[in-house]
Amino acid sequence: MSLTSVETVFAVSELSKAENIALLKSLADGLSFVTKEFLSQPYPPLDPAVPHAPRRPCPLDSEQMKTALRNALRYFPSELHGQLAKEFAHELKTFGHIYMMRLRPTAYAMKAYPIAMYPARCQQAAAVMLMIQNNLDPKVAQFPHELVTYGGNGCVFSNWAQYHLVMQYLSQMTTEQTLVMYSGHPMGLFPSHPNAPRVVITNGMVVPNYSSRDDYDRMFALGVTMYGQMTAGSYCYIGPQGIVHGTTLTVLGAARKYLGLDSVAGKVFVSSGLGGMSGAQGKAGVICGGISIIAEINEAAARKRLEQGWVHEILTDLDVLIARIKTARAEKKAVSIAYQGNVVDLWERLVAEPENLVDLGSDQTSLHNPYNGGYFPVGVSFDDANRLMATNPTEFKAAVQASLRRHVTAINQLCARGMRFWDYGNSFLLEASRAGADIFSADGRTFRYPSYVQDIMGDIFSLGFGPFRWVCTSGLASALVATDLMAASVIAKLMKDAPERTKQQYSDNYLWITQAQEHRLVVGSQARILYSDHKGRTALALAFNDAVRDGTLKAPVVISRDHHDVSGTDSPYRETSNITDGSMFCADMAVQNAIGDSFRGATWVALHNGGGTGWGEAINGGFGMVLDGSPEARARAAGMLLWDVNNGVSRRAWAENENAEFAIRQAMKDEPLLQVTLPNHADRDLVADALKDQ
Repeated sequence: MSLTSVETVFAVSELSKAENIALLKSLADGLSFVTKEFLSQPYPPLDPAVPHAPRRPCPLDSEQMKTALRNALRYFPSELHGQLAKEFAHELKTFGHIYMMRLRPTAYAMKAYPIAMYPARCQQAAAVMLMIQNNLDPKVAQFPHELVTYGGNGCVFSNWAQYHLVMQYLSQMTTEQTLVMYSGHPMGLFPSHPNAPRVVITNGMVVPNYSSRDDYDRMFALGVTMYGQMTAGSYCYIGPQGIVHGTTLTVLGAARKYLGLDSVAGKVFVSSGLGGMSGAQGKAGVICGGISIIAEINEAAARKRLEQGWVHEILTDLDVLIARIKTARAEKKAVSIAYQGNVVDLWERLVAEPENLVDLGSDQTSLHNPYNGGYFPVGVSFDDANRLMATNPTEFKAAVQASLRRHVTAINQLCARGMRFWDYGNSFLLEASRAGADIFSADGRTFRYPSYVQDIMGDIFSLGFGPFRWVCTSGLASALVATDLMAASVIAKLMKDAPERTKQQYSDNYLWITQAQEHRLVVGSQARILYSDHKGRTALALAFNDAVRDGTLKAPVVISRDHHDVSGTDSPYRETSNITDGSMFCADMAVQNAIGDSFRGATWVALHNGGGTGWGEAINGGFGMVLDGSPEARARAAGMLLWDVNNGVSRRAWAENENAEFAIRQAMKDEPLLQVTLPNHADRDLVADALKDQ
């Protein structure tokens, strides 16, 4: 679809007036509905219509179990403790965690409503409410009733009491207050000022020596911390669209780098996972013009992506699938096929074919969480694996590791025939190495295969380009079309004067935004993602703010980004894997970014332990900013976005990344107040000779 005008796409696009605003008024009530009368109703069974999280590990002794119950009961008056204690004990035993399932709201549909419908005293608070409800929308969230948005354990909150309290605080908040969030728990509203963040979020921040997977399991069961993933716990998730653009750029980059092609027409891309983030893979492959084969063991997840149009068909028979791949290759027709089954079976069947059918390969199983639903062992059905996970975690772990060894063996065999494989930042290489798989290079220290950031996306990040996002809080599809038009205009202007080194990035992203509507990317809120640098992000934000001011857009726009960005995440096996000065394990960048965003105008900021590579493997942060058309919002956007991008560019430049040095020099030319310490490069032979003399 050509982006010519809003009117050609939507003559009228008004939301239904049947939405009952009265139902949302209950968001201001907090936990007042939890009374003896309410508790006299039967405890609700699990809803079979939605997917549910597997049982969580609960490594608590009897005293710690008591602590977990006391922790949960703190939210309620003591006269209710008698019944609630029994329910919470049941949940802890059954689910491995206290979710407070009885408190899950059912009077209204969980989704993003137009911002004007929220019972809030300031628009900034109402915007946060909208973003939270979008993260928990069953169309968006992976396990909505367990408050998990994506990644198997990426939580918005730890329990439903926290949800109700947060909504109550947000309904009461003024621009003179800040809500402080401790790993899902609302510590409360504290006096601040209009230019301070309205919400400050930390998730999983622990003393470093207590950041093992076992520590996490214990603390999550106690209810004292949670895994916010990236945009789950920062309220900025926008559905699988949030990663599809980056996945598209990755597949396109892989084609250019590995195959020497600008198109993947007729080429086969094989991977696994159709969850909250991995679900983007099939769509991305098709956008690139290729043939995507994505394995998914969970039938519900595969069906969800089929219904949403993110895969075109589901096959369960490997022989039928092989024939289908051959047909698609011959026709060179873009198609996305889900194989409902175990990815190891798929890889081994591809090995058995005399002909190499695969050009590009990767993996997006949730291996940051390998033993609690992130990876399912071959030879065990989905249901049996879930039971084994709960009843015999030791045997389940052994099965997972044996499966990983077979997984890697098959990939090695296909790569020996010419397939190119990369780690998609999901800890595949790391967990395979821990399982004893043949994953190391000849030197025994480095992995056989690169991380996609290390080999492909790192160049893009180093130039300052990353996943900028926005949400139209009116809820109008026409508003999103209008912002797409604005974005296309902004990128086209920047592309004209762009240096040769960045012109390809602008060109790729212009193509993306002009085709975004026809790819039907929206799931949940009216949101969009577009990779851009600080100049593009700032120009987009100012254009959106001006459009709100002059009435072109009828409600504010929320801007944010993925934490998986230029400056947002320190993670040695993903975002900082292409930093080679030894600082890839340091987390100054992500921490500095959150702090810097907080006093430069962000509406909310977040800092997390974990992310896509797992608990203890990354520190990441993000922000949200409400553009309400005011001069103050315009100033905040102009001031903050320069920092939010160039913090990471400067760090990468100091690590002697050529693209980053180029980008930061350009940024300093554009902004005289920006002065960055640049490296003086040491001659490698000189250094080697100096050590020989010692």
